[in-house]
Amino acid sequence: MTVTAADLRDRVRALLAAHPPATTARADFLNARFDAGLAWVHYPQGLGGLGAPPALQAVVDAELAAAGAPDNDPRRIGIGLGMAAPTILAYGTEEQKRRFLRPLWTGEEVWCQLFSEPGAGSDLAALGTRAVRDGDGWVVDGQKVWTSSAHLARWAILIARTDPDAPKHRGITYFLCDMTDPGVEVRPLRQITGEAEFNEVFLTGVRIPDDHRLGEVGDGWAVARTTLMNERVAIGGARIPREGGMIGRAARTWRDRPELRTHDLHQRLLDLWVEAEVARLTGERLRQQLAVGRPGPEGSAMKLAFARLNQQISGLEVELLAQDGLLYDDWTMRRPELVDFTGREAGYRYLRSKGNSIEGGTSEVLLNIVAERVLGLPAEPRDDKDVPWKDLAR
Repeated sequence: MTVTAADLRDRVRALLAAHPPATTARADFLNARFDAGLAWVHYPQGLGGLGAPPALQAVVDAELAAAGAPDNDPRRIGIGLGMAAPTILAYGTEEQKRRFLRPLWTGEEVWCQLFSEPGAGSDLAALGTRAVRDGDGWVVDGQKVWTSSAHLARWAILIARTDPDAPKHRGITYFLCDMTDPGVEVRPLRQITGEAEFNEVFLTGVRIPDDHRLGEVGDGWAVARTTLMNERVAIGGARIPREGGMIGRAARTWRDRPELRTHDLHQRLLDLWVEAEVARLTGERLRQQLAVGRPGPEGSAMKLAFARLNQQISGLEVELLAQDGLLYDDWTMRRPELVDFTGREAGYRYLRSKGNSIEGGTSEVLLNIVAERVLGLPAEPRDDKDVPWKDLAR
């Protein structure tokens, strides 16, 4: 049976009648929405969805927003929604899907991503965190870095090396790690903005049961690629309204401060407005592609455009504001729950956007992906692909 927009509107009305937002606790409403298949409509029945076309999610979201229903605070739980959930859906057992997807979507359990390491950032497959089989589980030792939300997270998606004798891409296994377990230590990393939204995470003798392994032993790189392709669209293609995000702030500054305008800045603003709108519409198409299980390398281009646009737009706004451009309040060691690009001053956005070309895959690596996998250009020579990881120079 094909689910239509009219079917979804009927389900929303039934949900609102049974659980009025004004009198229903937020957690109860979100759980009821999940049970009604209105969490992510393209997911299977019983897992928060109805197997509906992904484009129809917008129908549900609009109806619920108009009724004043609470959402699941998607920015706060973006790593879970954009990276962990689609990977668990693609590779998890039925037990794993039913255990993790509901609290992930409702926001009861926050997730983080334990991928990058001090010696394996751009070359992620060179990671050295070890997972050694021990009875019916694994013991993990190593260090991860640049981990957003680790100080808030209950769970983490983790990749670790389980076979040092295999080439670097083939000896990795993917795990779900409980961040409250003994041996997990989270330390803050102070950034140029003064905040510490990133962390480094030390894993010392952390025990992970084998039923928290995602995918087959040694197949972690394939599982991680699913995460990474979803991550790049989640970062670069977030759903925003027309003239939303960074370009919206720059446009408001232009309208509110006519005394600051120049012809040159006007032309640059127009050019960036058009590019931001193209990126927004492209992101919508890529999200639909991801939702039906076809994540592709095009997400790398989206993330590249996101980083470049954020840096150019924030730079334009700083120029527009002249001597006030780099000023912002509260340059302190804060531990925020999420990055607030649009609710802070222009100077903060200018500094924070410098990280956009590093997080979620460096621009240099993403350029290689676009060149090779989208444009079909010759691959760069790589002489370490078939060398056992233990024999690589480090």
